[in-house]
Amino acid sequence: MTRIQIIEVIVTCLVYVAIHLLTNHSIDKIIAQNTSAKTRAKIIKKAVHLIAFSIFLIVISSIFGVNQSELFVFIGSVLTVMGIALFAQWSILSNITAGVIIFFSHSAKLDDTIVILDKDYEVEGRISDIGLFFILIKTNETQITIPNNVFLQKMVKSKIK
Repeated sequence: MTRIQIIEVIVTCLVYVAIHLLTNHSIDKIIAQNTSAKTRAKIIKKAVHLIAFSIFLIVISSIFGVNQSELFVFIGSVLTVMGIALFAQWSILSNITAGVIIFFSHSAKLDDTIVILDKDYEVEGRISDIGLFFILIKTNETQITIPNNVFLQKMVKSKIK
């Protein structure tokens, strides 16, 4: 590793940290002005940071001389394998799809207090996270994880704030 590569890596890391901090600050500032989007800030931050980290990894790999065409062939291969794995596992694909549907069009949002009406077991708690595969609901005693596709199929009663 040459001195130039070391300097480039340090500069890239500093730029990544600066972008991370600036995007956090910017998203918080925008969300503070828009009261209806406060619950979505967590997921927006995750998406922005995932994109920034992906770009960071591409820049670091190019610093170390990884050929861009080889890198894109590798990324394409990984995405193909993931696509086949998701296609073979319908429940995972349905959870991801359900997660997107819940996030954008379901009446229950992050930090809402809800009751999931089920004939066997009724759950009441606050939605703490909507992930790609699961929804986390915090009750008084525990944290419950529910697959997105199951949550989408249940009747949900939201408590009005």
